[in-house]
Amino acid sequence: MKSFMHFCTTIRRDAWASIRRWSLARFLTVGAIAVSLLVLFILIDFPTLSSLRESADSAGNGFMLLFWLGYVFFTQFPLPRTVWTVASGILYGPWTGLLIALTALTASAAISLLLVRWLLGDWMAPRLKHPAVAGINYRLRKRGWLAVASLRLIAGVPFSLVNYTAALTSIPFIPFVIATLIGSAPGTVVGVLFGDTLIAGTNPLVVVLLAAIAVVGIGGLILDARMPVQTRTVIKSEV
Repeated sequence: MKSFMHFCTTIRRDAWASIRRWSLARFLTVGAIAVSLLVLFILIDFPTLSSLRESADSAGNGFMLLFWLGYVFFTQFPLPRTVWTVASGILYGPWTGLLIALTALTASAAISLLLVRWLLGDWMAPRLKHPAVAGINYRLRKRGWLAVASLRLIAGVPFSLVNYTAALTSIPFIPFVIATLIGSAPGTVVGVLFGDTLIAGTNPLVVVLLAAIAVVGIGGLILDARMPVQTRTVIKSEV
């Protein structure tokens, strides 16, 4: 435990020192993203869901693409993904809404992973060999898909936080993306159906499904923790 706490303290100090050594181009890129996000929240008058539905009906495929891009963009940040998922069901119904939500969230997760690794990957890589986290990192590299898929099943786990955390480990890109798609599917189905029921009428089954999916997700995490991974030889060679 002391080793892990020391690792976390070291990471925090090194992170600040590393950020201070960023190149001007990297500072400008991150700053531009932050300023753009702030301007969007200040200047854009976000419409109500009812008016969005009317706009979606009249605007056709152009608005659908714009909505999809908005889903991908805003879920790069620690903002509730559920709003966009429910809106997909409200605007486009269960089938089209589900297709939009699943493809958008998968693209968003992939972009987040690549972006965070571009910003912090080189800095984090050598620190993953620390004894306090080497075993965890090896497990994620070999079987991280199960942990990611299980976390996606739990509605209370922030979507963006899983993306950021996974990006700082050695989990492979393709398994991460596939696990995100599969693990997010049940909760996304429920979210889209909930959005559709706001128009068609309430359905208590949605709440039951959310609880059942969360139980499955927690079960997956327990299963992953109990399934052994042969790490001794590899960890010693890495350290």
